[in-house]
This record gives sequence, structure tokens and C-alpha cells, in this order.
Amino acid sequence: MDFRTYLDLQKHRVSQVVDTSLQQFKSEDWQVVTMMGQQKYVSLFDRHWDIVCDYPSRRGKYLRPTLVLLMAEAMSGSSDTAMHTAAAMQMSEDWILIHDDWEDGSLERRGMPALHRLVSSEIAVNAGDTLHECMHRVLSENFRLLDVDLARRVQHEFFLMIERTTFGQYAEIKWTQENKDDMTEEDVLFTVSGKTVYYTIAGPLRLGAILAGASEEQLRRIYEFSYPVGLCFQIRDDVLDLIGDFEGQKKQKYNDIFEGKRTLILLHLLRSCTPEERERIEATLSKPREEKSEAEVQYIRDLMDHYGSISYAESEAERYASLALELLPGIDFIRDDYHELFRQMVEFILRRGR
Repeated sequence: MDFRTYLDLQKHRVSQVVDTSLQQFKSEDWQVVTMMGQQKYVSLFDRHWDIVCDYPSRRGKYLRPTLVLLMAEAMSGSSDTAMHTAAAMQMSEDWILIHDDWEDGSLERRGMPALHRLVSSEIAVNAGDTLHECMHRVLSENFRLLDVDLARRVQHEFFLMIERTTFGQYAEIKWTQENKDDMTEEDVLFTVSGKTVYYTIAGPLRLGAILAGASEEQLRRIYEFSYPVGLCFQIRDDVLDLIGDFEGQKKQKYNDIFEGKRTLILLHLLRSCTPEERERIEATLSKPREEKSEAEVQYIRDLMDHYGSISYAESEAERYASLALELLPGIDFIRDDYHELFRQMVEFILRRGR
């Protein structure tokens, strides 16, 4: 089985758990409303849950929950005990994206308007809060299904991963709001290490490993392998924002420039361009998203081509992917028949078109 097929298979499995859990939680919550004698608000209740289920129903790539299951299978031979952790992983992505889209002023998500563009910002954030609570409910199933000490270990890693993610988001927002003009590649990699390395790659793989009984040394080696994979993922994401159309779903181009995000591509441009060009770029970046004109953004995008900034990023993604493949033998505690899936996973992240 190749990795794309494996990803589709696990997406189907996890999405069933997510959908079933959300329906169960909706039913349980309705019982509370009924107990309180407030049945006349049924239409309000149903609308609330429609909004809560919006992002889950749009179906992301499901890479993160798939990596939880992949590592659990690669170490123990079974992913059954990891299924609720994988479902909680996917729910975490959906509530984080709702909040991120509002924080970043994003226009779209998965080919449709961002949730705060469909409903008010306050209602969108509230839906994210509800999904956050649902994530906890799914994760708490581990205390019923697993040994208590193992469930606690999973929960501890899960919450460390979420905290590192929100810390990375804080740094990115703060530096964007301040229009920080002295950012280094080290600064960019710092934000990426939390928001992408840990949350997208290392955290899911470590969770799967913990569920399979991994030692602390094995978890350290998983992080070592995950670091260049996560950097490759984010750089590829940044490149796709500038050159991809997400299979025709993407309508707004150059979101990172509109949002003023400091990426490796932008940093390469800023150190390559003339002082006059840099002054014009920074003047545009300092504006709120809604005040940036398409012409101003296109000017920056054209300079990225002129100075080879996108090509530079693509070469960096290739370099990090190669480093990850060099480190892959270091996680020699996975089953031999899973090494090829891990190799294909790195290639998938490097070559993905969306």
C-alpha cells in the first residue's frame, strides 16, 4: 500500500469516529436542554450544532490523525487503541483552524468561506470553543479504554503539543502585529517548530508511539526525525500559497503576503532586494490585510520571482526532506514493513500539491 492510499483509508476510519462522536455529543447535550425544560429552543440548538460541525464536515487532509495511527501500527501492529486519540487530533485541527482563520483574517478554508465570514466572528469563535470541548470528550475516552497511566501519558503529551502550538501562534501574531522588520531565519524556524514541527509531525507521531509503549529515548529520536519533516511541510505550504490553486478550490491568492506573515520566502526577498524595494515592501506589510491592494501584493509576489525567493524555498524544502530520509534509519524500532510508508510520507509532504 502506498502512502496516499494509506492516508485515504485512515481518513475514512477517523472521520467516522469524528462524525459519530459529534452526533453523540449533540444528543447528550440535547438531553440536558430537555432536562432543563427548554425544548422550545430546538431550532437555536440545531443551528448551533450546524455551525460547530461546519469545519469537520469540510474534511481536511487528515494527515495528523493518520500519523498517530501510522506510528502506533509501525510499533505495535495495531492502531485500534489509537483511534480516539487520532479523532481528538483531528478535532483539535478543526477548532484551531476556526480560531486561526479569525485571528489571521483569512477569507477561505478548504474551498469555502472561512467560518467567521459565514457567521459573525463571535459565533465562529464560540463554535471553535465547542469543538475544543468535544476534543476533550473524545480524548477522555482513553481513560475508559486504556490503562489509566497510559491514558495520562497520552493526555500529557497531547496538551504539551497544543500549548507549544498556541505559543507559536502567539509569537507569529505578535511579530506580525508589530511589523517586526529584523526577523531572522532562526525566528521563523522558532514559530514553525511549534506550529508545524510539533503539531503536524512530531506530536502525532509521538502520540502513536506512546500508545505503543515507546520509551523516552524513542520519543526523542522521533522528534529528531520529525524536525526536518515539519520544516519541509511548512516551507511547502508557504510555496503552495504562492503558486498553487489547491485543485481549483483556492480563490484568494497570496494569503501570506496579505496577512503579513514572515516566511523563509519573504526573508530571502528582504535580504536580496534593493533598499528602495525593501522600503516599499515593508510599507505594504505594515498595513492591515484589508488595506493592502492587489497591486501592492502582486508587486511583492513579482519580486519573489525576480530574486529567486520561491526557488530558494523549494531547494530548502528538498534539503530538509533529504535530511529526514537520512534520519529515518534512526527510528529503527518501527517494523521493517513500515519503513517504505515512512519514506513515502516524507515524499508526499515534499511533493504535495495542496
